[in-house]
Amino acid sequence: QVQLVESGGGLVQAGGSLRLSCKASRTQVRFNAMAWYRQAPGKQRELVARLSTGGNTNYADSVKGRFTISRDNAKNAVYLQMNSLKPEDTAVYYCNSDPAFSVLVSGTIRDYWGQGTQVTVSS
Repeated sequence: QVQLVESGGGLVQAGGSLRLSCKASRTQVRFNAMAWYRQAPGKQRELVARLSTGGNTNYADSVKGRFTISRDNAKNAVYLQMNSLKPEDTAVYYCNSDPAFSVLVSGTIRDYWGQGTQVTVSS
């Protein structure tokens, strides 16, 4: 089944930058609309950036102009360049398709989510 491994998170001061990476296995990112999501403590997971199979991008208003999603088909990976980071960007970041990949777990179909990568922005 599909596997997504996120990396690149860390602790950064406000105004700084980070580049998140997502390596996919058992699926091809080029054939899926891929997205980055984030979940802050006590909040629901939200989609922050989306990249269609045709290369069109969409961003949440809160990150527009600061975040850039991209894809490397040869490496089967998706990236999120985050600039001008703010404390409110603090969250666990996940990559996934949009809609999320489905996996079969104990006879039940569920949305797949990787372990995510923690981004913490200090003020």
